[in-house]
Amino acid sequence: MKSKPDIYHEKQSKQLCALHTLNNLFQKPDTFTKTLLDELCIQLTPNSWINPHRSVFGLGNYDVNVVMAAIQLMDCEMVWWDKRRRITPHDVNSAIGLILNLPSPSRVGSLLFPFRTKHWLAIRQFDSVYYNLDSKLSAPESIGDIQQLIEHLTRHLNEDDCELFLVNSTKPCTLAVAELM
Repeated sequence: MKSKPDIYHEKQSKQLCALHTLNNLFQKPDTFTKTLLDELCIQLTPNSWINPHRSVFGLGNYDVNVVMAAIQLMDCEMVWWDKRRRITPHDVNSAIGLILNLPSPSRVGSLLFPFRTKHWLAIRQFDSVYYNLDSKLSAPESIGDIQQLIEHLTRHLNEDDCELFLVNSTKPCTLAVAELM
């Protein structure tokens, strides 16, 4: 039996799921920091007292624009998936990773609020097995092979307000493949 691969996994802190998703996706601690994501917010909307790309309380809760800008810093692009289309193995195999943005209950401690927020999570393949790298999990969770991944994604995309993004390298193919090895 194969041993479980060594997978980097950050756990949830404050409303920093976008930060954890990015670091889990690229498999390095401090690839991104809260400071860097806050700077991206300011670059996206300079001269604004209240920045629309993050929580007004400074706890995180970054929007899609910040995540996309951060991914571009890694010579990658984030492509929104039209959930009316059926997902195929070809669609997923070309991506270096996947990001889901899905509804999440809003709570502070055990106090549950009547509204929902959005939660970011990354999915990556290691040794032909796809893993859910959700920062709310205590450890990465195996999803399975490509067919199980497609079933997993399809279930999520059938829920209201769930979005899927494919993360692709913008580098020439041979360079991108060489860096993954």
